[in-house]
Amino acid sequence: MRLRVHQQRALTALGTAWDAGHSRAWVVLPPGVGKTLVGLETAQEAIDDGAKVVVLSPNTAIQGQWLRQAAALGLDGSLSRDLDADLTSLTYQSVAVFGDPDDDPDDDPDDEAETGESHLARLHDNGRALVSALRTAGPLLLVLDECHHLLEVWGELLGEILQLLPDARVLGLTATPPEALTKEESALVGTLFGEIVFSTSIPAVVREGDLAPFADLVWLTAPTPSEREWLRGSAERFEELLTALTSADLGTVPFLTWLDRRFVARSDGAPTWGELAKASPDLATAALRAHHRGLLALPEGATLTEAHRRDPSAEDWVALIGDWVRGHLAASEAEADQEALAAIKQALPAVGYSLTRRGIRPGRSPVDRVLARSEAKTTATAAIVAHERLAHGDSLRLLVVTDHERASATLPVDLRGVIAEQAGSARAVLTTLCAHTDDVLLVTGATVAGPAATLSALVAHIAESDPALAAGLAVEPGEAYARLVGRWGSRQWVGHVTRFFEAGGCRVLVGTRGLLGEGWDARSVTGIVDLTAATTSTAVVQLRGRSLRTDPERPDKVAVNWTVVCVEEEHPRGDNDWKRLVRKHTGFFGADEDGSVVDGVGHIDESFSPYAAPPESDFETVNARMVARSEDRTAIRERWRIGEAYADVAGRTVRVRLRRAGVLRTPAGAVLAPRPPGFRLLEGRVPEWRLPAKGALAAAVLVSIGLAVALGAGSGATPLLGGVAGGLWALWAAYAYRDGTRIASQLRRRPTVGAVGAAVADALNAIGQTTVGADGLEIAVDSDGSYRLHLTGVPEEESALFAASLEEALSPIAAPRYLISRPVLGDLSPLERLRLGISGGHTAEREAWHAVPSSLGRRAADAKVFRTAWEHWVGGSSLLYTASPEGAGVLAAQRGADPFDVTAVIRRHWS
Repeated sequence: MRLRVHQQRALTALGTAWDAGHSRAWVVLPPGVGKTLVGLETAQEAIDDGAKVVVLSPNTAIQGQWLRQAAALGLDGSLSRDLDADLTSLTYQSVAVFGDPDDDPDDDPDDEAETGESHLARLHDNGRALVSALRTAGPLLLVLDECHHLLEVWGELLGEILQLLPDARVLGLTATPPEALTKEESALVGTLFGEIVFSTSIPAVVREGDLAPFADLVWLTAPTPSEREWLRGSAERFEELLTALTSADLGTVPFLTWLDRRFVARSDGAPTWGELAKASPDLATAALRAHHRGLLALPEGATLTEAHRRDPSAEDWVALIGDWVRGHLAASEAEADQEALAAIKQALPAVGYSLTRRGIRPGRSPVDRVLARSEAKTTATAAIVAHERLAHGDSLRLLVVTDHERASATLPVDLRGVIAEQAGSARAVLTTLCAHTDDVLLVTGATVAGPAATLSALVAHIAESDPALAAGLAVEPGEAYARLVGRWGSRQWVGHVTRFFEAGGCRVLVGTRGLLGEGWDARSVTGIVDLTAATTSTAVVQLRGRSLRTDPERPDKVAVNWTVVCVEEEHPRGDNDWKRLVRKHTGFFGADEDGSVVDGVGHIDESFSPYAAPPESDFETVNARMVARSEDRTAIRERWRIGEAYADVAGRTVRVRLRRAGVLRTPAGAVLAPRPPGFRLLEGRVPEWRLPAKGALAAAVLVSIGLAVALGAGSGATPLLGGVAGGLWALWAAYAYRDGTRIASQLRRRPTVGAVGAAVADALNAIGQTTVGADGLEIAVDSDGSYRLHLTGVPEEESALFAASLEEALSPIAAPRYLISRPVLGDLSPLERLRLGISGGHTAEREAWHAVPSSLGRRAADAKVFRTAWEHWVGGSSLLYTASPEGAGVLAAQRGADPFDVTAVIRRHWS
């Protein structure tokens, strides 16, 4: 069997680790890359060396895959706990059997017994027998498939078991990237699996051609009229509270007064802004957004970024109110403060919070339930299915994935009549789709359902391979759809329905994340409609992986994955579904419309921000753009540049969008270079030009005059030399005039994107913060005229530092420690231009001031290094410390000024 590129690299890395004496290894490969084959190749080598192999996986579907693929390779495999075969495939649950075997099989081994006894001590006899068999198996290779599950459920138990198996080799296989792990999970990883020996990303495998190129898209919808009416009604109490908060009548220390004391007029000895932001980042963000709304002066030392240039969200308000409650209201017995607490307590439930004795606590928000289960999302799903059908025709194989087959919880009283009882469930989606098409099926762990004709076709398909099973099945009619009933279970019907789906018997398959997520495979899937609320890294990776597998029958396969998002912009928490979308895409790369592979919602649409949903007025335009993109499969494939070289590294890009034409213009394809030799802007803002050619001309003029004088008036050469001198004088004056015009032009316009980026890069490199300078700066111009700048050939941490520093340099002036200037000239007369070209000196009419990035302004020495780089790339400058009298005056005059008139945002990219 041919090994793929990353499978071979993983096996090579494993061989190196084993040879070096390591007994534990961890391999990270995306879904669809073939982790099982990597494990089986490793198993084959272990078996050849006389070892037993035991594979543990999270469910029976994956357990069966190991046995089938082992058999295909000629390996002796078994499900027996006796470990009598060369390779034994078991589930994690088969080890974690606690107490009475008739107890709940999903008993959580991470729930410690009240006595504090170890997990091993709590094992049932069956579990202990398996542990004993592992200890006496001899040389052992333990393969832990989808080992991220161990971090969630069975990890501590396995850790105890591994202490009993000191000589066993352990191979952990997972698709969950290490950066998605929490601090606690990372610590457990070190105990269970050791170090990562090989890891690769989804973009790398797509570039190799071993995963299908794909596009992640979104369909934006607003709530239905009845849902919207309820949402807006629930927001009224909170809006009333916000109105009261901005008045001076609520509490003995009003809310805005508290914010000023807390964040702006901080007393001596109080934490600096940097210390406060590090200790309470969410609170600091909320305060800066309050500043953006005009409720608060800018705290000293704070810098506004993309995350702060927007009004406070509900979470921000709650953070600020909570700080007020803890810091003042809760400790006060004044009647006015108790009235303020009562008003807050009454208003918070509208946005899913409650005020308790311990402060403000989040709760189950009915608002979130309405948005997550909005009937508008089901309607949107039908529209997506229709568009995908037009794009694919008979080759359509679309998954629609929900969290649950049916809603198990009864709706709260206040939501009855607002959303349907089963809204958001797989059954509700099936009901809607059956009204539009007959080639749809629902498959869950409990049900197979769909149009009666499609179910009859499914029975006929089953009869081809299992006549006896088919004979016992019956189509049971229903009001909206039919059900397929008989003596069978999900272990049987999942395989049959999957094969029926791949054969084209149905083209739309509706199911739940639990069944159609991890462990379920169908290579022909053309895309997914994601209606789930799960945002964990594992859930997102596994669900996306269902569509990314290549299809041997369709080598040009392109996958399109849709997420349906419901937003109510008039509600303070009406963007919850958008935030869920942001969490789903944070840490996951995709190709945007310009062919850049970027992290987060930016790869869905470059206009998307992780901090705010688009306005409802843009929904139709955005959806139309998404549909147009989904239809152009060829363009999606081309953006991934399959077969081209890659480094498989991440970095940070600054995307600079012009607010108006002509600002910061850098010609497309221009080569970044320093200013011409000899040109510099001297201290005191006096430009000077010294070109060798001009000096040669001046020397020629002087030589001509000298010769004329030496030869005397009577010489016939004198008129000739005089003419030459006059001509050279005229040429020299023209040269000087041209130089003066060029200098004046440069001093009138803003510096280019490249110049500012180069100055930042060189300065960071000079103070030792980055390993490359301007020579590592790359600039690209996007189709919309915006610019992308990033530092290449450096670790992601250095790339992120450069990006943050450049964003500060381009942003409006906030509260920097240092300001730097550049001279600005007005229009010069021809005589002034000639004088400028001849003398190289001219007094600037004014100065434009810019913020020195905080990374370069912590020390005076660093700021001076930046000044040197700025002079080289941008122009002569003054450097002012803003705590000095002169600097404070300039800062007061310039605060809020936007010298570049651009919007700069930071995005994570892959290359």
